[in-house]
Formats: sequence, C-alpha cells, structure tokens
Amino acid sequence: MDVPIISLVEWIQVVRISSPALVPNVTDLGQGEAEVIALGIQSPESLLILDDSLGRRIADLYQLKYTGTLGVLIKAKKSGHLNAIAPVIDQLRTQGMWLTDKIIGDILRLAGE
Repeated sequence: MDVPIISLVEWIQVVRISSPALVPNVTDLGQGEAEVIALGIQSPESLLILDDSLGRRIADLYQLKYTGTLGVLIKAKKSGHLNAIAPVIDQLRTQGMWLTDKIIGDILRLAGE
C-alpha cells in the first residue's frame, strides 16, 4: 500500500502538542496513541482515529470523540471516495493490521459489501 507524503496532502494540517504534560503516561500505551490523545485533549472538538483498545478506553475517560481506521473507510465509501473497502481491508491485513473475520464481516455488512 502506498503511503502518501503528508506534507504534499493539502487537506492535512500537522499540529504539534502544545505541552508535553498533555501526553498520558501509560506504560502499555504506544507513543503514537498517547500523542493522538494529547492532541484530542488540546483540541476536544477533534475526531481522533484510534484502533488501539487501551487508547480508546483512555479517550473515553477524557470524553474524546474517536473512530477507527475501519470507520474512516466506511465513511470514505459512503462519501463516494472509495468504490469498495474489501480490497483496502485486504491490504491492511497484508501490512499487519490484526482484524478478526467477525470484525471484517461486520464492517463489510455496514459498508453494503
């Protein structure tokens, strides 16, 4: 799967965390997830993209709004940006994203596939 160069994607704005104190210090939480949560605390109107279950539980504690990668794919399909999400899910699995067959089945039903 091709990963875009973020600086070349016009609609993406890179935002820095205003204070390192916002980053939750949770042992089992990855640095990326911790920084996403910190950005959510900094901008509570944001919609976070979190796939990690611990990250989602922490976001719930802060009452932050979030979705996952698969939620983004469903929205992209419903908005007409993707014709089908099944091939994208296959690519994600090939790249190492862990998804159960049940989750995939549920998502494909929600997407009308």
